[in-house]
Amino acid sequence: MSLTRNQINSICIFCGSGVGENPKFAAQTEELGRSLAIAGIEIIYGGGDMGLMGTLAKSALKKNGIVTGVIPEFLLKYQSETEIVTNQIVTKTMHERKSKMYELADGFIALPGGIGTLEELIETMTWEQLGQHSKPIYLFNIDNFWAPLLSLLEKMKHEKFIRKGLEANFKTFENVEELMNQIASLRC
Repeated sequence: MSLTRNQINSICIFCGSGVGENPKFAAQTEELGRSLAIAGIEIIYGGGDMGLMGTLAKSALKKNGIVTGVIPEFLLKYQSETEIVTNQIVTKTMHERKSKMYELADGFIALPGGIGTLEELIETMTWEQLGQHSKPIYLFNIDNFWAPLLSLLEKMKHEKFIRKGLEANFKTFENVEELMNQIASLRC
C-alpha cells in the first residue's frame, strides 16, 4: 500500500543532537523547519533542544509550526528549561520513542547526524523493505553527507545482500526546494 495524496500531514525527522562541522547542515535544517511550518506539516522529532534537532524545532516554531518532540524520560535531564516544542511526549525507553515517532508520522526525512540518526533511518528502511510500512523515506543529502551510505547500499546490492525486489525504497534530495516539492506532490 502506498500513500495517496493529502496524506503527508506530519513528517518524522531524524537528525543530530550536534550541528556538525559544516555550516550548511544548520542552515539547510533551519530552512527545512521554516518550510515545513509554512506548509502546515507537523514535525515529529526526537525532542532535543541541541544541535540540528534544536535548530529544526526553533525554526519551525518561529513560523508558528507544530512541533512534536518524543523523548525518553532519561534524556529530559539534558534539556534546557526553554520549551521548544508544541507537544512533548515522554516515553520510558528509546524503543518506545521510535515506535511513537513512527506511529505519528506520515513520512520520514533523515538529515545529517550520528549513530542514533543512522540507526533510526536504517530501521525505518528495514521496516519498509519488509512491508511493515509504506510511508515515504527521504534522505536530505546536505553537501553530500549521505554519499558513504549510498555507496554502501550500492555495494550491498552488488554483493546480493540486498536482492532484487527487496530494495529499500527511498528518495534522495540535495536541497529544501526539491524536497518540499516532493512532499507537496503528495499533498495536492
